[in-house]
Amino acid sequence: GGFEQEVHYPQWRRIHKSIERCNILQESFIKLVEACTDQSHSVDRWLSKLEASNWLTHVKDILTAACLAAQCVDREGASVLVHGSEGTDSTLQVTSLAQIILDPSSRSIRGFEALIEREWLQAGHPFQLRCAQSAYSSSKQKAEAPTFMLFLDCVWQIQRQFPCSFEFNELFLIMLFEHSYASQFGTYLGNNEAERQRLKLQEKTVSLWSWVNRPTELERFVNPLFEANSLVIWPSVAPQSLQLWEGVFLRWNRSSKYLDEAYEEMIHIIEQNKELQTKVNALRRQLAELETEDGIHESP
Repeated sequence: GGFEQEVHYPQWRRIHKSIERCNILQESFIKLVEACTDQSHSVDRWLSKLEASNWLTHVKDILTAACLAAQCVDREGASVLVHGSEGTDSTLQVTSLAQIILDPSSRSIRGFEALIEREWLQAGHPFQLRCAQSAYSSSKQKAEAPTFMLFLDCVWQIQRQFPCSFEFNELFLIMLFEHSYASQFGTYLGNNEAERQRLKLQEKTVSLWSWVNRPTELERFVNPLFEANSLVIWPSVAPQSLQLWEGVFLRWNRSSKYLDEAYEEMIHIIEQNKELQTKVNALRRQLAELETEDGIHESP
């Protein structure tokens, strides 16, 4: 990537943040998947292999850079130029996460879809090269890397810290991850907009969004805890605040029975709370009407 000489831009402040290149991310991803699928080792060995993968370090680095960019915009009112090596990987991660931190609309379902369309698909992230085979393949391609996967992991980390500020749930993020590697839709095909137009994918394939936004499908991805939050959200990037995304990396190693039961119980409690709140509001209206009537009767 390189950078311009500071002498030519005295009014600018250049900040370097260490973000690993694609080949390093891919090796980290492979090590993490190997650690998660190997059930023969002890707890100490599992923790050692998890640390050796450096995956959570990459998550921390990306979130730190995004928070810094968001801080410059929100607290200093500065214009920020994010310059990665090629502009199609780490640049997109940082700019997308900064928008999620700053812009409440990016935390809605339609807003997040628009962000992916704008910042990833139209900006030219090479999905076909980066998501060619996945970490489970024995043969590795040079350009393959879990760039988009790492971005979704970072979004999940923020969502876990602010569970009421996102309209979509974890299942929505997992669905996007799955379709980036294997999909019956044409949204992630090709490496840039020019390729997609040349292949006439709009005519030959169906968009992922047209399926996701169908009411029958959309209800699966709605976060029942969502409450619109117009504020900027600042995620913690402390090591203690970051966790392995079990919903992706350990989903085949654990039973979902108890998680499903807990989720259903949470939905039941939320619905019950809504019913009680409706009754409270109705009683308040009745009380206000009675007080109004009493005031009329008491007046001379």
